[in-house]
Amino acid sequence: MVNQYFKLIKDLRIKKGLRQEEVAKKLEISRSSYISFEQGKIELNFSQIVKLSDVFGISLEEVEGGLQSNYEKYKEMILAYIRKASSGDGSILKTKLAKMLYLADFTWFYNHLESMSGMQYRRIKYGPVPDMYFRAIDELEEKGKITINYKKEMLLISENRGSKNQKLEKLSKEEIRLIEKIAKKWKDKKTSEIVDFTHNQLPYKICSPDEIIPYELITQEDPKYVY
Repeated sequence: MVNQYFKLIKDLRIKKGLRQEEVAKKLEISRSSYISFEQGKIELNFSQIVKLSDVFGISLEEVEGGLQSNYEKYKEMILAYIRKASSGDGSILKTKLAKMLYLADFTWFYNHLESMSGMQYRRIKYGPVPDMYFRAIDELEEKGKITINYKKEMLLISENRGSKNQKLEKLSKEEIRLIEKIAKKWKDKKTSEIVDFTHNQLPYKICSPDEIIPYELITQEDPKYVY
């Protein structure tokens, strides 16, 4: 199970018997904003996170630990897709990779009512993507785990030899199987096809530009169009 930041805070609030409006008042935000936070639709700034740690009597490290666990798992998902969905030369287009990650998270939510990574996906022009996607790609490149090749206007990502022995310990066997299924379906398809598919799904279509896409929307999608 993913150690989700928002679920952690909600569980702590219920355990302490606090109402949502009580916590919202301590954070100096509206009740509706706090509800959106617990649903994973918005994020808190640093000063609010500090107040949150005081309210629940936990350290900043514990709060950030939940976020970091999700982030490290997300990076393992990236490596899993490079291994499973790359072309004959061992590379995958950066745009196509982003779409497959989205499909894994939202399909997992469709089946289990929680996302695989815990990332928040934003509706941008080029599709649903977490803000952390670009940071994760940069960090994996900086640490020598992947290489990014620039081919015309396309970015091709491949895994470096030294990284291929890394075990994906944060992903369960069931999660890896889902990644394999999605990779098998889309591996040989054009990037434009998976872009059109994700853009035509309900979560992307009904959200406004730059809005965080609620995971719950995927549960209203036709099962044939989840991934």
